[in-house]
Amino acid sequence: MSRNLLRSHRWPLLASLLLLSACYQPGRFVWVDDYREPPPTKQEESYIITKGDVLNVNVWNQGQISSRLRVRDDGRISLPLINDVDAAGQTPPALARAVEQKLKDLVANPVVTVMVDEPQPIKIAVLGEVRNPGKKLLESGSGLLQALSEAGGFTDYARDDAIYVLRKDPGYQTPVRIRFSWPALTRNEGNASVFRLKTGDVVVVE
Repeated sequence: MSRNLLRSHRWPLLASLLLLSACYQPGRFVWVDDYREPPPTKQEESYIITKGDVLNVNVWNQGQISSRLRVRDDGRISLPLINDVDAAGQTPPALARAVEQKLKDLVANPVVTVMVDEPQPIKIAVLGEVRNPGKKLLESGSGLLQALSEAGGFTDYARDDAIYVLRKDPGYQTPVRIRFSWPALTRNEGNASVFRLKTGDVVVVE
């Protein structure tokens, strides 16, 4: 291969490496007290039903139709008289309206309410200086203390002021790195006391 050809191949590679080095900013983070979650979308303002959720579907004055059931892997639920109804991806009020529509030819003026009895657990990962790292299932609404407990606590090498949550937020171009300290967590101080984990979060202890 000629020297000129080698040069022509080398420049795109060098340009790519320079671009990556410019984008990489090691150690960047935001303290939890300075972190602001993006405002929720209209859909996020109400709970979104997912596969595995246990729902209580109540049809007023129709005990034989009312049911407590789990959303199947295909995202549907089955009710007496109307069979399958799409549930996953809907809010409880939207699902209630959908059931009412299906019942209107069978029941006079149906009134339906849908409650989520058992939300699907959130799925996260805990990595770094913990005794039992890996993927974890936590109850909806869990915070960092529950995640660290599931991971067996810290190793002897963990820093109590270097606990991070990596989160993909629509308001940030890259995953945001949110920093916590163990004393603030245990004392329920500031935003650390109200911070809740979401499916997809990665907890890292350095």
